[in-house]
Amino acid sequence: MKRTKRIVATLALAAATAVGLSACMPPGYYGATGNVANGDQKSMSIVVFNGWDEDTAASQLWKYVLDQKGYDVQLTNADVAPAYQGLSSGDYDVVLDTWLPNTHKQYMDKYGDQLTDLGAWNEQASLELAVPEYSKIDSIEDLKANASDFGNKIIGIEPAAGETAVVQDEVIPQYGLGSMDFITSSTPAMLADLKASIAKKEDVVVTLWRPHWAYDAFPIKDLEDPKGALGKNEEIHTIAKKDFASDFPQAAKWMQDFTMDSDTLYSLENALVNSGAKASEYPAITKKWASEHQDYVDSLTSSK
Repeated sequence: MKRTKRIVATLALAAATAVGLSACMPPGYYGATGNVANGDQKSMSIVVFNGWDEDTAASQLWKYVLDQKGYDVQLTNADVAPAYQGLSSGDYDVVLDTWLPNTHKQYMDKYGDQLTDLGAWNEQASLELAVPEYSKIDSIEDLKANASDFGNKIIGIEPAAGETAVVQDEVIPQYGLGSMDFITSSTPAMLADLKASIAKKEDVVVTLWRPHWAYDAFPIKDLEDPKGALGKNEEIHTIAKKDFASDFPQAAKWMQDFTMDSDTLYSLENALVNSGAKASEYPAITKKWASEHQDYVDSLTSSK
């Protein structure tokens, strides 16, 4: 009898201790080891490239979709290089914005053995040099002779971005633009410069890419690239850590089947990053956008 009482007391103490510990744990703690109904791990970390608006849109969409399915999705912003390093070490689970075969080739060459390619979700991607529609030039070949009209500057984005390397290593030498200043800082700074220049009807040349909401927001055109220095059209791939499919077998299948055309992407990008909204408002905006595109959103996880 005494032994039975001791066992009951021990079990009660253990239960009380567990309850007490759970009250001290941060939200989502048990999701790190627990599973959702389909067998996937509950907690997922999506890394989002700083300044890449299509990445922000796709990541917010998948956070919404997966959260609705019972996952606990954390979005973490990072620059491109540390993002791939974190994926290779398993610190992050997945990124939705790898451009192949050119833009992010250096990172796939370096970390590819530790990563999993879940496939392309957009096949309409391209790197561009863009100017206002009123600019008198139509080709990168014309830029050197008219450099003074553009303040002798090419306005770039983040220094570590794949496009920055392409412009620096391919475009500038192939077109003899070494005398122009290639200014790199951030995507928001480039867009601010573009907006300000157009407002003043001044010439400006910026590094840009398709798909991007700027093509809907500003009267701009792409410069022709007869030398092909910017590379051929690319695909946007979902890249995950090596063991992603074993940790998230169902989510891996959904993401492998994920497709999003540029028009659909533009509409979500515009609702988010071109609306003047704060990042803290993105979940609510994504929820509203999803309700307006319910058939598409449902298709991402239906019958798969």
